[in-house]
Amino acid sequence: MKKFDDKLHSIVLSEDGSYTAYSKEYEEHYHSTKDGALYESLVKHVIPAFELKKNHSEITILDICFGLGFNTLATIWYHRQNRLTSKLRIFSPELDGSLVKSLKYFSYPKEFEPLKNIVKELSQNGIYQDETLHVEIFVGDAREYIKRFSAQTFDVVFQDAFSPAANPLLWTKEYFMDIKNIIKDDGVLTTYSIALPIRVALWESGFYVFLNSGEGFRDATVASQSKLDIYSVVDVEHKMRCNPHVTSLRDCTL
Repeated sequence: MKKFDDKLHSIVLSEDGSYTAYSKEYEEHYHSTKDGALYESLVKHVIPAFELKKNHSEITILDICFGLGFNTLATIWYHRQNRLTSKLRIFSPELDGSLVKSLKYFSYPKEFEPLKNIVKELSQNGIYQDETLHVEIFVGDAREYIKRFSAQTFDVVFQDAFSPAANPLLWTKEYFMDIKNIIKDDGVLTTYSIALPIRVALWESGFYVFLNSGEGFRDATVASQSKLDIYSVVDVEHKMRCNPHVTSLRDCTL
């Protein structure tokens, strides 16, 4: 029996009972083992997105990066659990094509059991489509991929790349400017990072920055070009005055 790719990854049990993986290449876990793989996807990405977009007839999502697929699969699961009627269109770049191919052998949580056919199709063909759902994985460079899209394409961006220390090119001011170009004016970006240089990069790119906090998980960040009344705004300018040595990541310094 074939197994999940263990050449560059090892499977790790997280605290909510779901498995994540450790990347031997990037030397990081794909999810917080403390918050839990499934729980982190839900509370830091999926639930904030649907709190703001649940009444839309169609929701277009950019999932950076696909990885183990938790954000995309949790989105589909949550959408079905709550009997939402919106059409979902999810686009996701992933640099590691061999990882995508091996996902049909990964030990997903029981919540994803009804989605096995979707995982299989994505693993084999990189695309899944039915009457209400379109999911597409692009194997390659995320920075190049996002330049393919026209202005104001996305309602939601899941910013879930490896950390700035491990993958800085997906956290620079220039990168977030590219994201700003393809996200709608009322679109929302979600990320696990609360690092001040990342929040500064978002703010310098024209985003308001908000705190996503709650029970049972570490603080996270929501960003939008529009004011979001359901979240507490982060005063980035004040934090910059208090920390004048902190600057955003820039392409030219990497």
